[in-house]
Amino acid sequence: MQPDTPSSTVSPRSLVLIAMIACAIGARLINWYVPGVLPQNFTPVEATALFGGAYFADRRLAFIVPLAAMLLADLLISLSLSLQLVSDWLHTLPAVYLCIALTVFGGFGLHNKVSPLRVGAYGFASAVLFFIVTNFAAWLAAHPELLFNDQFAAVRASYPSAEDACVKGLAACYIAGIPFFKGTLYGTLFWSAALFGGFELMRRRWPSLQPAHA
Repeated sequence: MQPDTPSSTVSPRSLVLIAMIACAIGARLINWYVPGVLPQNFTPVEATALFGGAYFADRRLAFIVPLAAMLLADLLISLSLSLQLVSDWLHTLPAVYLCIALTVFGGFGLHNKVSPLRVGAYGFASAVLFFIVTNFAAWLAAHPELLFNDQFAAVRASYPSAEDACVKGLAACYIAGIPFFKGTLYGTLFWSAALFGGFELMRRRWPSLQPAHA
């Protein structure tokens, strides 16, 4: 299974990849605006990053498409938040985008090596990475004196119990994040299966989605 090769124009294959990523990110908006439809944190964020890294031959697109889709979704979500919550959210948002970029980079390892076992392993690793990095960022945000001047107040997180745990200590912050990790893990595995499996089925049916060869 090979990725498409770089081209001066966007190929039908790349357009399909972009559309699939856009649809997956759309599910994140549904999860936010229609609570209860999907499990908490059951998002496609890491799965789309892996998917982009695995199939886009143009590595610029591999990074740009998932990050741009995520940014658009975040902008739409921010419309439903107060200015205070948006300000609080921005403290940890860079860590989320760092995880996406790192996951895209990890997805390069799936070039020509896509299999259910490898996709599952990479999906699990990306969910763990997201858990470690974002919870560490939440802990730092709850202790602004470690990074910023005293004028910065502690972040008022969406989940008060998790915020309280982060104030108590890093270990408590990670423990409080475990319930959310489960949703992230299941979501990453599910959406990875849907994206990778769906594209492979389409690729076999429509020749235009096959990788171009030099």
